[in-house]
Amino acid sequence: MNTKRISSDNITKLNKNEIFVFGSNKKGLHNGGAALCAYLNFNAKWGVGEGITGQCYALPTMEGTFEFIQAINRFIRYAKFCSIFMPWRKFLVTKVGCGIAGYPIYDVVTWFKDRGAFELNNIYLPQEFYNVLNL
Repeated sequence: MNTKRISSDNITKLNKNEIFVFGSNKKGLHNGGAALCAYLNFNAKWGVGEGITGQCYALPTMEGTFEFIQAINRFIRYAKFCSIFMPWRKFLVTKVGCGIAGYPIYDVVTWFKDRGAFELNNIYLPQEFYNVLNL
């Protein structure tokens, strides 16, 4: 395992190279939680529920477990692509899926871990994700 890369619990500003990763819904209706923060502070576009939007990356979490896991797969592939072609980009992941969507943190951490998120140098994860794994 590489050195811990921790994202803040309270992200209020971003450097030019940082991307705020938040949970949303497929319709991109950013009404609450980190999605509302992304919309109000980091230019997430209304109606964009997945992928790069403003200085953010939206992950749809409200459509069910299978869809959420598939979205995590797409995010990890994108982060891997960026690690090669845009290595300056840093993805600051929130506790995506653990708030309004209601997923248990252990499940979300497992889905990120199984897809290699903890190994990618450009993905920064919440301290709680590391705590779940006792790292």
